[in-house]
Amino acid sequence: MPLRCIPVEELFANPAIAQVSIARDGRFLAWLAPRNGQLNIWLYDRITGHGRFLTDQRDRSIHAFAWGNARTIVFARDTNGDENYQLYLLDVLSDEPPRLCTPPQGVRAEILSTLPLREDRILITHNGRQREVFDVYALDLTSGTLECVAENPGGVVEWIPDRDGTIRIAVRTDGANRTLLYREHAHEPFRELLTTTFRTTLEPLRIAADGRRFYVLSNRGRDTAAIYLFDPDTLREEELIAASDTYDMQGLLYSYKHDQPTAAVYVSWRQEYVFLHLTWRLLWEQAAERLRAQLGDVAVHVTSWSLDEEWFVLAALGDTQPAAYYLLSASSGELVELGRAMPHLDPTELSPMQPIQYRARDGMLIRGYLTLPREHRKPLPLVVFPHGGPWTRDVWGFNPAVQLFANRGYGVLQMNYRGSTGYGRRFWEASFKQWGRAMQDDITDGIRWLCSNGVADPKRVGIVGGSYGGYAVLAGLAFTPELYCCGVDIVGVSNLLTFRRTIPPYWKPLNQMLDEMIGSLETEEELLRAVSPVFHADRIEAPLLVFQGANDPRVNKAESDQIVEALRSRGVPVEYYVREDEGHGFVGEQNRVWMYRTIEQFLAKHLGGRICDGTAAASR
Repeated sequence: MPLRCIPVEELFANPAIAQVSIARDGRFLAWLAPRNGQLNIWLYDRITGHGRFLTDQRDRSIHAFAWGNARTIVFARDTNGDENYQLYLLDVLSDEPPRLCTPPQGVRAEILSTLPLREDRILITHNGRQREVFDVYALDLTSGTLECVAENPGGVVEWIPDRDGTIRIAVRTDGANRTLLYREHAHEPFRELLTTTFRTTLEPLRIAADGRRFYVLSNRGRDTAAIYLFDPDTLREEELIAASDTYDMQGLLYSYKHDQPTAAVYVSWRQEYVFLHLTWRLLWEQAAERLRAQLGDVAVHVTSWSLDEEWFVLAALGDTQPAAYYLLSASSGELVELGRAMPHLDPTELSPMQPIQYRARDGMLIRGYLTLPREHRKPLPLVVFPHGGPWTRDVWGFNPAVQLFANRGYGVLQMNYRGSTGYGRRFWEASFKQWGRAMQDDITDGIRWLCSNGVADPKRVGIVGGSYGGYAVLAGLAFTPELYCCGVDIVGVSNLLTFRRTIPPYWKPLNQMLDEMIGSLETEEELLRAVSPVFHADRIEAPLLVFQGANDPRVNKAESDQIVEALRSRGVPVEYYVREDEGHGFVGEQNRVWMYRTIEQFLAKHLGGRICDGTAAASR
């Protein structure tokens, strides 16, 4: 019996449950769930077993939320994808509507710290005073009023409070160099500790239990970033907490009950933990063993816990297993399922994501993932799927786009090209000023590796990507046109000159750093022009499909307009779609489903895969 053609609607539906978080006293849990086509906040009472929706947003899903105290939630949402997030207060014990507590127009607000040991306030940041910088405000959880507690003098891009809410650490940048600022008490001025270039990681994480030292993520004197306890008097990393010689550490989980870190987090080919507290390690190991026996090969993440550490929220997810959420009782070991993100999907119909690695032409080791259809014969039509960023990375786990492509009969190649984060400083720096060059070569070399091994059919290769991945689509079609049958560009950069000139105002303090990483507008215009696909549109012959959000603050709509105009003027077939209610990517469920249904049909036409009525398009 042939494998079922999974409808696009099933793969790209809003999750039934997401972002599960438990209140600090352990009574209530909250998560995002679908209501009227948008993700809204659902409240679950652990004591009574009853649940109800707290919000009814109908035009835009809630982006994120956090517990401000045991009865107050703070949530963020933007307008039509503009990424100017506004914050709202919500009392879970009343029927009052959410209260807007940050400026309503053109201002971006974010939660800085929920201050778990305080019930009266949290700390937020917003750029209402000056769009280029963010000040710190204390948000009163009862009145909803804001009090500025740290005004940005210019160039400060990070703020670190202590457990009481006093801003103790700041990081200031001049665009290329980062200066660590510190003070021991609220009444003292900040003093400069040391300055490093942006190439050196010295990232403050949180104040230690002694109130003086602090944990940092540092790669000083090493390639990969490790976690240390840093002394502000000696200016040295004095105690190694967690490290890997292959991968960068990413952050810490912290216990307020014991006032110490409990685990360090890093990503190899999947997310991993280095447990620093025996109780936490034993709890996690026992729960993970039970969940893997039930669900198969899944990664188990600790996502939320009560202050007394009696109640833990765990998320179990894998390549063929969308996230499933559980509540763990530390004292009894009881593990209760809260819900599954995509309960309608059958893991036996989904395709495993295999870790791979290959050598680029200059010898650089490139790691990534290969997903093959459950039923296939080699060589396969191939969808190349480079990630955005570019300074992020792909991670093993369920990905609806990957599963769509595999279900339609394509092999799917994802690669963490040079510059992808988590692999150390040398690998990251190897991407500097390499847009369209070595970074693109890493993609090309992965395709040729799969073709030479008989996995991929060199006559049926397409490329799909968003953001930087969209740039890689356009660069691939322009610089290696012989490789590709077609491309799908989702909010991709086509002209690095206009891209650099239209960045959001709050990116401007980072301009000098971007000059070094991408190329300078002032002194390297020819470099930027040389790697901008729009100036090489005469080389593009393959059909192109383009999607753009009208309100995208990162990749301006003009980026898509330019490449579409350049190709259409030459008669190259381009399908171009703009959504007025979207920004950097399509977030709305209906828009998302429509976009991937369109991509499905486009790929079937040009690569010969099947479409969801069970038919197959003619092969090229």
